[in-house]
Amino acid sequence: MAAPLRQKSTPVKEIIVYIILGIWALINLFPVYWMFTFSLKNNEEIFGDNVAGLPKHWLWSNYSEALKTGHMGQYFFNSIVIAVVTIAIVMIFAMMATFALTRMIWKARKTMNAFFMLGLTIPIHASIVPIFTTLSRLGMLDTYAALIIPYAAFSLAMGILICSGFMGDLPIDLDEAACIDGCGTWGIFFRIIVPLMKPAVATVSIYTFLQCWNELMFANIFCGNAHKTLPVGIRNLQGQYMTEWGPIGAALVLATFPTLLFYVFFSKKIQDSFIAGAIKG
Repeated sequence: MAAPLRQKSTPVKEIIVYIILGIWALINLFPVYWMFTFSLKNNEEIFGDNVAGLPKHWLWSNYSEALKTGHMGQYFFNSIVIAVVTIAIVMIFAMMATFALTRMIWKARKTMNAFFMLGLTIPIHASIVPIFTTLSRLGMLDTYAALIIPYAAFSLAMGILICSGFMGDLPIDLDEAACIDGCGTWGIFFRIIVPLMKPAVATVSIYTFLQCWNELMFANIFCGNAHKTLPVGIRNLQGQYMTEWGPIGAALVLATFPTLLFYVFFSKKIQDSFIAGAIKG
């Protein structure tokens, strides 16, 4: 029997689709282009007649001024340390807690799961005063831990929620087969469960990274200059009477591009997580 003919889209339709997608891509990429060119201009060009065009004079010195005068290098390092450690803590505790809640049978697991989910209802900045008081009494202000611990605590509930959706779909037969082969609880967790949770790990990592990287209030209140992060450093670049906006644009590029790169490297896993959620059940 002859194979059925596939209906082919006309060249006109394809051209229209590509044009629409191209326009949409340009619209989404324009803010990145504008921010990059903004970082290489002086105030005259930024507020003059060359708002969206290429710089007439490429002021790469804006980056050196942001790194040296604005101490963006130190703030960038602080943000990296805090984000990486927070992601590691959230992933370890979220995966272990989810394993206990979804793969083990014990009396109070539903109550404990509800307790964890309660963290989703608490606004992060509503707890500034009690957290500040606690950190002050413990002598932890102006340290990395003053930001890592609150960031990890407020990201843990979402991490458990995301991981539960994936781990709950894994067949329990895998655990039983591994147990027959001689794996204990830790062996099942590290050898069977963790390797299958890569999409969830990528999703939680990006969520936690954005939470840490963009947060301003905690970083401004809990830490001094030695441990402040990029959002605080960018805010401090604004002068009292006159502001050079070129270095601020350079600092924004330094703060934004790592987020874009982080997403690019993990985007495949994020897409896998969406596909897994779409075919769930």
